[in-house]
Amino acid sequence: MRIERTKNAGRNILFGVILKLYQIVVPFLMRTAMIYLMGVQYLGLNSLFTSILQVLNLAELGVGSAMIYSMYKPIAEDDTITICALMKLYRTYYRIIGLVIAIAGCLLTPFIPHLIKSDVPVGINIYILYLLNLGATVLSYWLFAYKNSILQAHQRTDVVSKVTLVTNTIQYALQLFVLWAFRNYYLYVVVLLATQALTNITTAAVADKLYPQFKPNGKLPKAEVSKINQRIRDLFTSKIGAIIVNSADTIVISAFLGLTALAVYQNYYFILTAIIGFVTVVFSAVTAGIGNSLVVETKEKNFVDLNVFTFIICWIAGFCSCCFLNLYQPFMELWVGKDLMLDFSIVICFVIYFYVYEVNQLLNTYKDAGGIWHEDRFRPLVTAITNLGMNLIMVQFWGLYGIILSTVLSMLLVGMPWLFHNLFSTMFEKKNMKQYLTSIAFYVLISLIAAVISVMACRLINFNFWLTLGVRFIICLIVPNVIFAVSYRKRKEFKKSILLVNKMLHGKINFIAKKVKI
Repeated sequence: MRIERTKNAGRNILFGVILKLYQIVVPFLMRTAMIYLMGVQYLGLNSLFTSILQVLNLAELGVGSAMIYSMYKPIAEDDTITICALMKLYRTYYRIIGLVIAIAGCLLTPFIPHLIKSDVPVGINIYILYLLNLGATVLSYWLFAYKNSILQAHQRTDVVSKVTLVTNTIQYALQLFVLWAFRNYYLYVVVLLATQALTNITTAAVADKLYPQFKPNGKLPKAEVSKINQRIRDLFTSKIGAIIVNSADTIVISAFLGLTALAVYQNYYFILTAIIGFVTVVFSAVTAGIGNSLVVETKEKNFVDLNVFTFIICWIAGFCSCCFLNLYQPFMELWVGKDLMLDFSIVICFVIYFYVYEVNQLLNTYKDAGGIWHEDRFRPLVTAITNLGMNLIMVQFWGLYGIILSTVLSMLLVGMPWLFHNLFSTMFEKKNMKQYLTSIAFYVLISLIAAVISVMACRLINFNFWLTLGVRFIICLIVPNVIFAVSYRKRKEFKKSILLVNKMLHGKINFIAKKVKI
């Protein structure tokens, strides 16, 4: 079966954006409510527990990615028997993973206080809170988690978005009520546990309705199981690397700088990850389509697609970077006040991190869709160890600057060059790598020019707060996009991107295609 990649991607992006808007606005309100109703230290606790549980999720080993990748081919060939056998194997693995996380999490409990330098809220039992959060994580694996794979492999993340939208509404409504009526953080976490169970159960029910032919039964040949296990082993180091990179910053800040510093950092990081989440919607929407394309299309066609996706991501990353530079600080002043703000130089560090992260995320999307985990098995671990080592050293001299810069440097100096090599030596023609890197360098240069011009223009604006904010937003909306359009108008990736977006929107921007004479 040839998946309708463009149609599904368009639908996934639409519902993904709706969900992401929801998941930015409502958690933002929840975060604000917690700051003013409970105190900033509770935000630090939230972030710390999330990072610890990410480390425990190491037990997942990348099983999800390996299983979904294994489904691409049988789905393309309408092999229902193999898909059902894969689901059964997936269910078994996730039951074991949930048990491992539960045991490892309990063993880690006595060491939790040592990960907090100071600022623990009065009257809070961090052991109880930690165990409640651990319970939510374990439930996420035990309750029908394997059924989500069939939706992911069929490129139907729009279904997951709809279910999450409903269950999150219930969660946030109950949590806001708990904060307002009881000021009780324990009940706040209990609601999280209950709605995690509701999300899994609802997603499983919808998956059964859409794909009733797929049930967890049957047995895969030993050779196939061996291949899957090899992919999981290859993904293990990648998983370790991702966990270290995503969790090390938070844990190091908590251990060396305290919960208050962590909360202030996380306020900025929350906004950054909110925007990253929007771009991730695009990646999530197209990953299965890329995997299907890698199976049924030529290397040349896939390289053209990579260039188009890179162009789109660099445009988006450049535009968002200009917005961050000019709107981050005014927004933070409005939201949390000057006492909980960081220096503008930290904002510059965040912007550099954002741009590098987005390009790196695109490359990792292709790596996952192409299943080249064996060739890439050591890179994430080496990158993560480099990041952690620089974290521990640089935080003691430069504080938060050291935390952010260590992550950026580890990606730029170790992770990305290695990943470029792996992709172009396995999935694309190696001779095309120079052309690809030249394109990225050009996009970075244009983005830098757009950022400098937009910052200079915004610095000239000095009205009252709201008028200044509004004019700055208009400048960010117009200046970088005009610069990009003028600079890129003759590139073939620009024209192909318009065709792609036009196709996703069912021809609703045909007039744009005509304007650029495609």
